[in-house]
Amino acid sequence: MLRMRNDLLLYAISNGALDGVEAALRGGVTMLQLRAKHLPDDELLQLARQAKLLTDKHDVPLIINDRVDIAVAVDAAGVHLGPTDGDLRAARAVLGEGKLLGATARTLEQALAAQAAGADYLGSGAVFGSATKLDATRMPLEKFREICASVTIPVVAIGGIDATNIAELRGCGMAGFAVAGGLFAAADVRRATYQLKEAALTCMCLFPQTKPCC
Repeated sequence: MLRMRNDLLLYAISNGALDGVEAALRGGVTMLQLRAKHLPDDELLQLARQAKLLTDKHDVPLIINDRVDIAVAVDAAGVHLGPTDGDLRAARAVLGEGKLLGATARTLEQALAAQAAGADYLGSGAVFGSATKLDATRMPLEKFREICASVTIPVVAIGGIDATNIAELRGCGMAGFAVAGGLFAAADVRRATYQLKEAALTCMCLFPQTKPCC
């Protein structure tokens, strides 16, 4: 299960290329999601096994997007389901209580429904649009704050987050930040990860401060 909320602080989402994954792990990501919907089942299974070796090496939870069967097959930490990726209660029945179940929530209604269905955390956005999901519309920060304040499970901000805009999310009530392009599109993934984690810690007020920052 989640080690409190620390695992969600910097949640990296890989599109299936593992080239930058170890660099991101070395840079300090706290959770990794493998999202590779385009791959055939056998290739996805092999990729998930390789990702699991890397995340185990760095003691970071691995989440599989969409595919409960793949998550079970590689003993991943859990699975993340979008609104059309499957039933949360059915996924929980397969995963069991010892695994993480994440859900995407773009509306307050989806957030409350996912919480009621047993989700352990929510991914919500797109708070700044998205370079990896071109159909993702930008969520007003007021709406994001409402979702964070209305559920008791952790919420992770997602969508277009990088070191230049993460500070705009200060005080929204999230538990962490999910990032894809902001890490893996960087020329130096390890450095970009380190810098974004520092910015995430500052945004969450987790560094000692001379005065309150929230």
